[in-house]
Amino acid sequence: MARYALRRAGTAAGTAVFVLVVNFFLFRLLPGDPIALITRGRNMDAAQVRLLRSELNRPVWEQFLTYLRNPFSTGVDSVKYSRPVWDLIGERVGPTVLLVGTATLVATAVGLWIGIRAGWQPGGRFDRGSTGVTLLLYAMPEFWLGMLLLIALGTGVGPLPAVFPVGGLSSPGVDSSSPAGWLDVGRHLFLPALTIVLGYLAEYSLIMRASLVEEVHADYVTTARAKGLRDVEVRQRHALRNALLPTSSLVLLNIGFVISGAITVETVFSWPGLGLLTYDALRGPDIPLLQALFLLFSLSVIAVNLVADVLYGVIDPRVRT
Repeated sequence: MARYALRRAGTAAGTAVFVLVVNFFLFRLLPGDPIALITRGRNMDAAQVRLLRSELNRPVWEQFLTYLRNPFSTGVDSVKYSRPVWDLIGERVGPTVLLVGTATLVATAVGLWIGIRAGWQPGGRFDRGSTGVTLLLYAMPEFWLGMLLLIALGTGVGPLPAVFPVGGLSSPGVDSSSPAGWLDVGRHLFLPALTIVLGYLAEYSLIMRASLVEEVHADYVTTARAKGLRDVEVRQRHALRNALLPTSSLVLLNIGFVISGAITVETVFSWPGLGLLTYDALRGPDIPLLQALFLLFSLSVIAVNLVADVLYGVIDPRVRT
């Protein structure tokens, strides 16, 4: 197990180095004059512009070594916000984790329940209905689904009243640290979280269903039934444990995307998280901010992927060989 974990850690470290290299060179290949972007709308004299150009014209290898020394430097400012990029990112992590983390937990629980019930009796009425509905929701673009929910439940249509807020994290003037503030944040959270949950249900339910359908016809399930065990005991104690292995990998991998957020959903609902910050940086384009966001998103996925690999080796010893 230790050798397996070390091999996976080495692979993750190599991927992280590759990400650092790509993160440095990718944004330097974009067309345009970065100095003109930085000085746009600012009153800067010629000496300051020459200093910026001298920094830009340093040898690439020298810039790369400077970047590798501290890719998380707080001395790099956002072009749009004129503040250190990592300070901006730190302020937006909390709302994104609250939104995407909550939605991921709910989608996982509901999706697994749907997949278990549909997979245990494939071809039944519930199986056909749930598969069709979840695939329909999965095929919808998230921003479009979010706009439909926003119109139906946020602004009201016909007899439907406006029940939930249309955007933001909380109402102006509400203390979010009080019980009333928690309720207000929950009301603002409902629509964007519901959008993500409906879009992700098919991922969990279909994989869980496919895994359970394979296990239903396995020899050990037939043996358990022949021993006289109740149907619920066969499912819970035998088939479900093995069927959960592929789904556990999906759950762990999706946790890595919690940090990156849902860009389109956060934009539709004006949720002040990393997704909305990424959208604002793309509109600039704010190159320093985009570079920091790309690095954070990539490293978070690499880290959770490493945890998933190691845990999968613990759950299923066959993987280690």
